[in-house]
Amino acid sequence: MIDPKKIEDLAKQIGAVIPARVRQAADDVESKIKVVLQQKLADLDVISREEFDVQRQVLARTREKLDALEQQVAQLMAQNNQSNQPPSVPPSSDQQ
Repeated sequence: MIDPKKIEDLAKQIGAVIPARVRQAADDVESKIKVVLQQKLADLDVISREEFDVQRQVLARTREKLDALEQQVAQLMAQNNQSNQPPSVPPSSDQQ
Protein backbone atom coordinates (compact mmCIF):
# COMPACT_ATOMS: atom_id res chain seq x y z
CA MET A 1 0.00 0.00 0.00
CA ILE A 2 1.29 3.44 -0.90
CA ASP A 3 1.66 5.94 1.90
CA PRO A 4 -0.89 8.80 1.52
CA LYS A 5 1.79 11.25 2.63
CA LYS A 6 3.99 10.24 -0.30
CA ILE A 7 1.05 10.68 -2.71
CA GLU A 8 0.41 14.16 -1.33
CA ASP A 9 4.09 15.06 -1.66
CA LEU A 10 4.11 13.82 -5.25
CA ALA A 11 0.99 15.88 -6.06
CA LYS A 12 2.67 18.97 -4.60
CA GLN A 13 5.80 18.35 -6.69
CA ILE A 14 3.72 17.98 -9.87
CA GLY A 15 1.77 21.11 -9.02
CA ALA A 16 5.00 23.03 -8.52
CA VAL A 17 6.24 21.98 -11.97
CA ILE A 18 3.06 23.16 -13.76
CA PRO A 19 3.55 26.68 -15.11
CA ALA A 20 1.67 29.45 -13.33
CA ARG A 21 -0.25 30.41 -16.49
CA VAL A 22 -1.64 26.87 -16.79
CA ARG A 23 -2.65 26.84 -13.12
CA GLN A 24 -4.30 30.23 -13.53
CA ALA A 25 -6.15 29.03 -16.65
CA ALA A 26 -7.37 25.95 -14.75
CA ASP A 27 -8.58 28.18 -11.90
CA ASP A 28 -10.38 30.44 -14.38
CA VAL A 29 -12.04 27.49 -16.08
CA GLU A 30 -13.14 26.12 -12.73
CA SER A 31 -14.70 29.44 -11.67
CA LYS A 32 -16.47 29.78 -15.04
CA ILE A 33 -17.83 26.24 -14.74
CA LYS A 34 -19.19 27.06 -11.28
CA VAL A 35 -20.94 30.17 -12.61
CA VAL A 36 -22.48 28.26 -15.52
CA LEU A 37 -23.65 25.45 -13.24
CA GLN A 38 -25.24 27.92 -10.81
CA GLN A 39 -27.05 29.63 -13.68
CA LYS A 40 -28.33 26.37 -15.14
CA LEU A 41 -29.52 25.14 -11.75
CA ALA A 42 -31.35 28.44 -11.26
CA ASP A 43 -33.00 27.97 -14.66
CA LEU A 44 -34.24 24.54 -13.54
CA ASP A 45 -36.14 26.17 -10.68
CA VAL A 46 -34.57 23.80 -8.15
CA ILE A 47 -35.45 24.33 -4.49
CA SER A 48 -33.31 23.68 -1.47
CA ARG A 49 -33.78 20.64 0.74
CA GLU A 50 -34.84 22.94 3.59
CA GLU A 51 -37.60 24.51 1.49
CA PHE A 52 -38.72 21.06 0.36
CA ASP A 53 -38.97 19.86 3.96
CA VAL A 54 -40.97 22.94 4.97
CA GLN A 55 -43.42 22.42 2.11
CA ARG A 56 -43.74 18.73 3.01
CA GLN A 57 -44.68 19.70 6.59
CA VAL A 58 -47.23 22.22 5.34
CA LEU A 59 -48.74 19.57 3.09
CA ALA A 60 -48.94 17.08 5.97
CA ARG A 61 -50.76 19.61 8.17
CA THR A 62 -53.13 20.43 5.32
CA ARG A 63 -53.84 16.72 4.82
CA GLU A 64 -54.65 16.35 8.53
CA LYS A 65 -57.07 19.29 8.39
CA LEU A 66 -58.70 17.89 5.25
CA ASP A 67 -59.18 14.49 6.90
CA ALA A 68 -60.76 16.13 9.95
CA LEU A 69 -63.12 18.18 7.76
CA GLU A 70 -64.11 15.08 5.79
CA GLN A 71 -65.03 13.34 9.04
CA GLN A 72 -67.08 16.33 10.17
CA VAL A 73 -68.96 16.44 6.86
CA ALA A 74 -69.69 12.71 7.08
CA GLN A 75 -71.04 13.14 10.62
CA LEU A 76 -73.21 16.09 9.62
CA MET A 77 -74.58 14.20 6.63
CA ALA A 78 -75.39 11.21 8.83
CA GLN A 79 -77.18 13.45 11.33
CA ASN A 80 -79.09 15.14 8.52
CA ASN A 81 -80.16 11.81 7.06
CA GLN A 82 -81.40 10.63 10.45
CA SER A 83 -83.46 13.77 11.04
CA ASN A 84 -85.05 13.62 7.56
CA GLN A 85 -86.31 10.07 7.93
CA PRO A 86 -89.95 9.75 9.02
CA PRO A 87 -90.38 8.05 12.34
CA SER A 88 -91.13 4.39 11.96
CA VAL A 89 -94.52 3.32 13.23
CA PRO A 90 -94.81 -0.19 14.56
CA PRO A 91 -97.61 -2.14 12.89
CA SER A 92 -100.76 -2.16 14.98
CA SER A 93 -102.72 -5.26 15.74
CA ASP A 94 -105.96 -3.50 14.66
CA GLN A 95 -105.17 -3.86 10.97
CA GLN A 96 -106.55 -7.04 9.49
